[in-house]
Formats: sequence, C-alpha cells, structure tokens
Amino acid sequence: MTLNAYEPTIERTLASREEIAATVARLADRIAADYAGKPLLLIGVLKGALHVSVDLAREISRRIDGPSEIRMEYICVSSYGNATRSSGEVRLLKDVDRETAGQNVLIIEDIIDNGHTLAYLRDLFQRRNPATLRSCVLFDKPYRRLVNVPVEYVGMTVPDEFVIGYGLDYQELYRNLPYLAQLKASAFSS
Repeated sequence: MTLNAYEPTIERTLASREEIAATVARLADRIAADYAGKPLLLIGVLKGALHVSVDLAREISRRIDGPSEIRMEYICVSSYGNATRSSGEVRLLKDVDRETAGQNVLIIEDIIDNGHTLAYLRDLFQRRNPATLRSCVLFDKPYRRLVNVPVEYVGMTVPDEFVIGYGLDYQELYRNLPYLAQLKASAFSS
C-alpha cells in the first residue's frame, strides 16, 4: 500500500513528522549529555523501534563532541501478535548478537503501554550485568501501565487509542507512515 492508500483508514494524525523529529532531537540532547565520552550500546526493540533507534543514533552522534563509541544491536520480542492489545506474555524471538556485560546499555522502545515488554527486557539485560542500564521510549501511554518499570527517557505521551505509524503497526501495515496516527474503527474489520 502506498501512503496515500492508507489515508481513508486514518482517523486523525496525533504527531506530525516534524513533531516526532523534534522529540527525537530532545531525547538525543539528554542522552548525549548523559553519555558524553562514554561508549554506548543502543538496543532497538524490533520491529517497532527500528525507525526511532536509527534516528536517535544519528542525532546522538551529532551531539557528542570528540570520539564516542556508539554501537547498535536489535532484539525482537512479541506480545501483540495480530491483536490490538498486548497479551502480557512476552516471547523472545531474536536475541542480541553482542555481549552486553560491562556495557552502557540503552534499550530503545517505540511505545510503552502496560509495561510488560520493557520490564521483561530490563530484567533480561540486568541479569547480563551491564555497566549501566537505561530505557528510552518515544511514545508513552501511562494510563495503561500495569507494571511499574523505570523509563529514564520519555518522548511524548499519546492518547489512549490504538496508534500506528513511525514503526507502529496494525497487522504489519502502517509502520512506514512518517507520522503517528489513530486508525478509524472500520479499519479493524477490514
């Protein structure tokens, strides 16, 4: 589907491309300040955090003076399947390839709602003895939180709606939208 083909199924735009870019830049400012002169291992959570992890890595690199080691890894977990709500059961589909012990690890998530996925990932990496472990989420739904999980870097709070775009999907569609949107109710029955 082309981007224009998605338009009839979109209820409204929640965050424009420009708003997302500004949020990523703000997050990068804070992260770069916290990790200046230190090596950093970014771990993006697939599939949703692919866009934000790449954009964030670029922005962090632009803000760090002098040599700084930034590495990227990806992990893939699932808690949604094709549903619109998380099952709460997190399954590890692909682990990272690099050793994380002794590393400054930053987990990058697209969205946090109930907190189960991020709690699972923080526990997984904490057991691997990183030097530091922090989390960054672009979109936050705090009213859905079932698990109290620390998030050191939060981009923006989004409404209590099923959201798509900028990496977030519905049945593997809409990830390529450059903005965040809400689907029309009729799109769920298509």
